[in-house]
Parts: sequence; structure tokens; C-alpha cells
Amino acid sequence: MNAAVEAVVSAQGLRKAYKQKPALDNTSFTIAPGRIVGLIGPNGAGKTTALKALLGLTAVEGDLRVLGMDPRTQRNALMNDVCFIADVAVLPRWIRVKEAIDFVAGVHPRFDRARCERFLANTKLQPKQRVSEMSKGMVVQLHLALVMAIDARVLVLDEPTLGLDILYRKEFYQRLLEDYFDEQKTIIVTTHQVEEIEHILTDVLFIRDGRIVLSADMESVSERYVELLASADTLQAARELAPIDERSLPFGKTVLLYDGADRNQLDALGETRNPGLADLFVAIMKGTYA
Repeated sequence: MNAAVEAVVSAQGLRKAYKQKPALDNTSFTIAPGRIVGLIGPNGAGKTTALKALLGLTAVEGDLRVLGMDPRTQRNALMNDVCFIADVAVLPRWIRVKEAIDFVAGVHPRFDRARCERFLANTKLQPKQRVSEMSKGMVVQLHLALVMAIDARVLVLDEPTLGLDILYRKEFYQRLLEDYFDEQKTIIVTTHQVEEIEHILTDVLFIRDGRIVLSADMESVSERYVELLASADTLQAARELAPIDERSLPFGKTVLLYDGADRNQLDALGETRNPGLADLFVAIMKGTYA
């Protein structure tokens, strides 16, 4: 990251434990402005604790700055520029569209009511309609309208599409990309649906046991990691090049994953390709789910 550009998030040596079990264990990472960052890890890896720390919702040890402020002591000022959304599928069932708009307008100083209403004008949602009367897709549209009308510099999304089917999950991320994101904003998103957000991410952070085990932009990931599809004839030679993971496929084929290997050597042994983020995640997290 260019040193002249102030980091949106700078975290150095963060520590947090629950009943002597570390949730953050000397965790360090930096997030530049104008990026879409996936914070990805298994349950209990420290994702939620890291997000809570960024939002000033939990005390942590270490040096932490978000937009140049310390969330632990300057949370009120920080929240003027930050928007946090957890699980868009959950809105109070009794609330009406107009009441939801009034509520967000009352709690967030950067909420633009006119922008929200313009977005809703392209839907079938009515001001007096209750959440209990809406389909899941309509609930997503309402939540999107509320989120996208907040002109926050940092948007934090914690498992935002939990409980939604694949069509609505895809719509949520597509709308976010087309109607909300620009180079002035930074989005931090956690999810278990790695393959669904892969195409929108600019950067990825893998967290395991409270530590960042991969921090890279997506271009670097493509350059660093490569998969080789090896046949039975080339498998032994492929294994001698020290893969970090391998998995079997039907018809005697094996996929081997390499970190920083010589691509010319691999090309001589079979078909090579960039790994999907989900496959890379599983390889790096092997043993975590044991």
C-alpha cells in the first residue's frame, strides 16, 4: 500500500482472550481505502471479535486505528463515517417501510432520505407495508435501500446474506457493487459463502485461531498460488515439487496446490489453473475442522 495514502484500518498486535482462549492472537493487518476486503475464517477463528474491535464494541489490546481514530476512545466520532450491517434477512417483522426509513434517518447522520426513496421507487415496496407482508426478496430490497442511502466511508458487513437463497444473495452483492461502491468507500465483509463474493473482492484476509494467515490482494493471490491437474503418470514428479495440498478427482486425476512454485515446471506436468478462493481457503484451513 502506498504510504502516502492513509490506511482506513491499521491493526498491529491485537490481542483478546475469552476465558484464557485467544480470540485475537497478535493479529495485524492493514486495509487501504477504496477496497472490498473479505475477512474469511471458520467459526471461532476471530472474525467477529476483529469486527467488534474495529467498531469499538469490544476492548482489545494493541494498536488500532480506523479512519485515523481509536475505536475504543473515539467511537462516537468514528460512527459518523462507518455503517455496520449484520444479516440483512433480519428486520423487525412489525416495522413498516416508512418507519424503517425514519429510524435509520434518526440514528445515522449521513443517511440520505431522498436517495433511499429513489431506490425504493424502482421496487414494489409501499411506505405502509410491513416486513411481515414482504417476500424475502422485498426484505433484501428494503435493507439495500437503507444501506445504500448511508454515505459512510466504511461499510462493515457481517454475514449479510445469512438465510437468503442464492438468487437474493447474488442480487445483494451485485447491487452493492453497482449502486453503492466507489473509490471513496471501503467495504469489509465476512461470510461463509466464499465463492459468492470472490468476484467482487479486491483483497482477502484469512484468519485462523486469531491470527491472519493470508493477507493479499486478489491479483497477488492469482500470481502466488497455482493448481496442477496431474495424471497418474505425472503424480510422483508433481509431489516432488512440494505442493501445500492435494485432492483426488475421478478417473485417476489429482489436483495439487502450490504456493510460489515455478509455473514452467508445473506446465510440463499437466494442466495448470488459478485455484478458486474456496479451494484455497479449505487448503489453508486444513485441520481446523478436525
